[in-house]
Amino acid sequence: MLATGYIGLRCLHFAALMLLFGCTLFISRLAPRQIAPLMTRRFCVMQRGCLWLGLASALMMYVVQGGMMGNGWQDVWQPQIWLAVAGTQFGHLWLWQLLLAVTTLLVAYWHPRQQGRLAILAGAQLLLLAGTGHAAMREGLAGTLQRGNHALHLLSAAAWLGSLLPVLFCMRLARSRHKSEAIHAMMRFSRYGHLAVAGVLATGVINTLLIQGQLWSTATGYGCLLIAKCALVALMVAIALVNRYVLVPRLGRQRDLFITLTWAEVALGIAVLVLVSQFATWEPF
Repeated sequence: MLATGYIGLRCLHFAALMLLFGCTLFISRLAPRQIAPLMTRRFCVMQRGCLWLGLASALMMYVVQGGMMGNGWQDVWQPQIWLAVAGTQFGHLWLWQLLLAVTTLLVAYWHPRQQGRLAILAGAQLLLLAGTGHAAMREGLAGTLQRGNHALHLLSAAAWLGSLLPVLFCMRLARSRHKSEAIHAMMRFSRYGHLAVAGVLATGVINTLLIQGQLWSTATGYGCLLIAKCALVALMVAIALVNRYVLVPRLGRQRDLFITLTWAEVALGIAVLVLVSQFATWEPF
């Protein structure tokens, strides 16, 4: 039961951070200055919701980890267990994660227009996540390279998945007086989105080789779920290619189909997060 709860919290935490990072990155780096304030106001409530969810899930993951290290639910709320968790590698990183979560939340309320700062703070939390789980299985230079690769994987995935909602909002803006700015933002995302997708694929292949030693394995539950994840990501890539090279040139006539496929891309991304949250807690062998 504790393990199931931890998996659910992990999924919520990753989803909140990825959505926050991608959204703030889009507004601060891709949106023209004429529509950036409008997008900031539109996504302000959602961003704060992600921040509260990220902080709450991070805190609950910490205490649940204590119960998993101890004797179950009775140890989840024991201060001495929390101190013991703080002495582990996970606990050390997670205390920084909690500190960053609080800092990001304060910045969001005090300086909501500073989307670039929020993107940096959200990215820092994703970087810390790269130091936990299977990415922490090696020490020394090999471990540093593995965690660096995993960090790039998380940032690339967040930049891709988290930017999809701003893209959908720009589709609405394209029907208003901000049409030219909205189209400019979407075209920027279309260009830089290639880098995010390529980053996800390249670092994902390296992650797989480093963790299980081969790209394809059905001998373990980990390998089977990893194949399922790759299939979902392949569908996301196919949708992204159709959107970019088939529908964008015909945007005036295919607007509704573009929106439908982008929502499908969001749904597939959520499914990927659910799978990753599950098998990332399993042994790969």
